[in-house]
Amino acid sequence: MQDNTTEVTAAGIARLAGVGRAAVSNWRRRHADFPRPVGGTETSPSFALAEVESWLRKQGKLAQVPLRERVWQQLAGHPEGPLTALVHAGCVLLLIHERPTVWLHVSAGSDERLAAMLPAALDEVVTARLGGTADPVVHSGRGADAAEAVNRSGRAMAVNRSGGTESVNAPHPAAAAATPATPAVRTPTGPQLLPSAPLLRGAAELAAEAGARQAFEFLLGRHLDANPRQYTLTPSELAGLMADLAGPARTVLDPACGTGALLRAVGVRPDQELFAQDSAPDLAALTALRLALHSRAGVRGAAGDTLRADAFPELRADAVLCHPPFNERNWGHDELAYDARWEYGFPARTESELAWVQHALARLADGGTAVLLMPPAVASRRSGRRIRADLLRRGALRALVALPAGAAPPHSVPLHLWVLRRPERTPATPEVLLVDTGRFGGEGRGGPDLAAVGDAVLDAWRAFERDGGPVERPGLARSVPVIELLDDDVDLAPARHLPPAAAADGAQELTAVRERLGATLRLTVDLTPPPADQAPPARWPLTTVGELARGSALLLRTGGNGGHARVPVLTDHDVLAATAPSGTLPESDEEAVLTEPGDVVVPVLGGGSVARVVDDATAGAALGRNLVLLRPDRTALDPWFLAGFLRGTANNRQASSYASTATRLDVRRLQLPRLPLEEQRRYGARFRALDEFERALRHASRLGEHLVRGMYDGLTDGTVAPD
Repeated sequence: MQDNTTEVTAAGIARLAGVGRAAVSNWRRRHADFPRPVGGTETSPSFALAEVESWLRKQGKLAQVPLRERVWQQLAGHPEGPLTALVHAGCVLLLIHERPTVWLHVSAGSDERLAAMLPAALDEVVTARLGGTADPVVHSGRGADAAEAVNRSGRAMAVNRSGGTESVNAPHPAAAAATPATPAVRTPTGPQLLPSAPLLRGAAELAAEAGARQAFEFLLGRHLDANPRQYTLTPSELAGLMADLAGPARTVLDPACGTGALLRAVGVRPDQELFAQDSAPDLAALTALRLALHSRAGVRGAAGDTLRADAFPELRADAVLCHPPFNERNWGHDELAYDARWEYGFPARTESELAWVQHALARLADGGTAVLLMPPAVASRRSGRRIRADLLRRGALRALVALPAGAAPPHSVPLHLWVLRRPERTPATPEVLLVDTGRFGGEGRGGPDLAAVGDAVLDAWRAFERDGGPVERPGLARSVPVIELLDDDVDLAPARHLPPAAAADGAQELTAVRERLGATLRLTVDLTPPPADQAPPARWPLTTVGELARGSALLLRTGGNGGHARVPVLTDHDVLAATAPSGTLPESDEEAVLTEPGDVVVPVLGGGSVARVVDDATAGAALGRNLVLLRPDRTALDPWFLAGFLRGTANNRQASSYASTATRLDVRRLQLPRLPLEEQRRYGARFRALDEFERALRHASRLGEHLVRGMYDGLTDGTVAPD
């Protein structure tokens, strides 16, 4: 049954039909029978998906809406919003994953029957996998019996069937007055599910094709990609590094779980217990569902302000992983002054991150490890020096890692990793490991080499943990006696305490850079184009990319929004900077567009005249957003001829459109001359030589910057003599 309430925007119609938004605007003007808007605004109207699909089929512009696109449009246009739709879809996908025969029974018949029967079926599976609304949301780690721990403490969170919670014997009146945490996933009612019925049936079809977990990952990834500014995501490589630093753990807590990236990095064993809490109820629900679909581990999730209304006050976890919110002023400073968690000192109003640090330590079992992603200012702000000093003296802070800029949002700031351990006893001669991985930073938007960061950090950490003795890696890592750090500032920034790299290595590296620069400059001289002969403007017969695509002389594809996490992504910046693929896309089952040798890739944003011919080194990468791929038929078109003429400034100017301050290129309108293949190859050879010259210039520029920076560093630290 088609959903008559699902709405779709003009951009969504363009995706359905595989055209640009300008084409949709033309259809609205030229066709009197085009569906009328049913919502949205005058400048951004929305249309009924069923009417749009019917019109596209009638016009021969769409044979069948792809299942994945139909389900996504149903989710994006849900009357209660995409997050509610995602939670409803996630609950049904969990039911299909756990009890597929139950779904087949309840989905038979009308939407009204489905909505009436589904809540009871969902309640059973949610209770079994997530604790539902029947289980207490408090558990104790390190293998202790949860029921005994709750009975001993007398402070368990009692949960009623409607999903509410109440606190018994709360530790402080302020905490009792706070809004209590609630279970992350509460079974939706029949009236709530009825508008979602077409979406749920579509999600079930998607699960039949790709699997329930993959269907949920596709929908969640598409939503996150469509709303990048609404969420602060932890990259999967960094989440894996944090999980590795924490080590093997049976019980793991993330008190600010977001979309569940950190817990997903560790939840792989059936005997594990994963605990998640977030102040945003929708994110807490999505994390719980994602974890339940991802592994067989026990999952307990809660929605609520962790610092004000901790859902797991009796938990003693083996590990805590956390990417807390940064720079919060309203974190509960006034009402939590006497909270028992401030074992290392009461955090100042401006030190919300140190409140999260102490919360993590309070939820650890003795000997347990916490890893937190922190802004760099926390390591040096004067308002937090007393708490930092106590963390050092008592051996709770074990390591501090400075990451390169770009490792996680905000990408302009080099964030820190804090590795903490709940001490079983105060060490006799405490030391802390300081690591600075700034050397692995990438240039521009290429991003840092997170694989190299992870290897360097884990190598230093394991040596520090294994040997217990000094770790000394010039310019990278050093184990520092705590007494050296306990001055008036207690500044823990690693760069201020690490010795520089060995002078001999630095001088040798600069010599090698100088030799490579000399060789590259000689190459640019050899590649410099010869003087051009003056000739009158050519009067070739012209064609367009759109005409060539319609005549099958080339294949035109646009970059996607999903793919496999292990496939590198060629971004628009990579094309502009002529660098290797450096991007990532949300993991999903959406088929990525993979590049092949000889493809021509064109960025559509920015107004520049750039086209890149894919070589063997770039082939196999997924095509990123804001890129168009042209795959020429080699019997009709030479790739270098195509790329060269697409780069003409006048050509790009006539094919560009403008919206506000952005410039967008309509690749179909780009022109090139109709020439015989042999003549194309003559031009192609010249265009290829120009490309090699341009690459050599770029390489020489980078080498020159490297040499100048190294010389400045060497002269200022004494490793290079002035003469």
